[in-house]
Amino acid sequence: MGKCQGMTRNVVKSHPPALLFDLDGTLIDSVYQHVLAWQEALTGVGMELSVWRLHRRIGMSGGLFVTALLRETGGTLTADQIAQVSVAHAEAYARRRDTVRALPGARDLLAELTARQVKWAIATSGLAVAARPALDLLGLPEDTPMVTRDQVRHAKPDPDLFLAAADRIDVDIASAIVVGDSIWDLLAARRAGALGVGLLAGGYGREELERAGAYRVYADPADLLAHLDEVGVRRDR
Repeated sequence: MGKCQGMTRNVVKSHPPALLFDLDGTLIDSVYQHVLAWQEALTGVGMELSVWRLHRRIGMSGGLFVTALLRETGGTLTADQIAQVSVAHAEAYARRRDTVRALPGARDLLAELTARQVKWAIATSGLAVAARPALDLLGLPEDTPMVTRDQVRHAKPDPDLFLAAADRIDVDIASAIVVGDSIWDLLAARRAGALGVGLLAGGYGREELERAGAYRVYADPADLLAHLDEVGVRRDR
């Protein structure tokens, strides 16, 4: 006991994880606008599909989205038609953009992370032309770290977007947490080597998200904000 008196104990200080956010259905309430935009675009090339079937693929890049639907339905489109559908989707979504809102707690969550000096970035399968306007919606500056589909080779469920986002903010992907609303986000997180957190705000169920790899599931950004300590972001840092 006497030998221990006066000894200094070294305390190892950990760092909070960086957070990499999906956009649609995670920070902004836009999933169903995208679903309806895809339905309109696909109807234009003769593909009549129910909205539930389209919802299951939201989160993929446009080209992969259409290819997966063609495989699922047995339909065929030329490369030019697939490109046409992607353009038509972007136009149809733009017409619905004024109905998109930030999800509850999204602004507060990002502000709180910034205040605590926690690094974060946005990684979206959407093209920059569709994604950049969301910065205004979230009250974020133009230089907010964001990686879009046109900046990587492959979109989700490939890990490229999240790997690029981690690189953009200079963090190790293995110490980052991916926050997303779809199974495609969580599959991409697993492939990237990051932990995944799921949000119910995009319409997927808790069990679906957990099966895809989510180690925690919350309702929306506000719910995640209330439980930041559970993902390793503490107030006493």
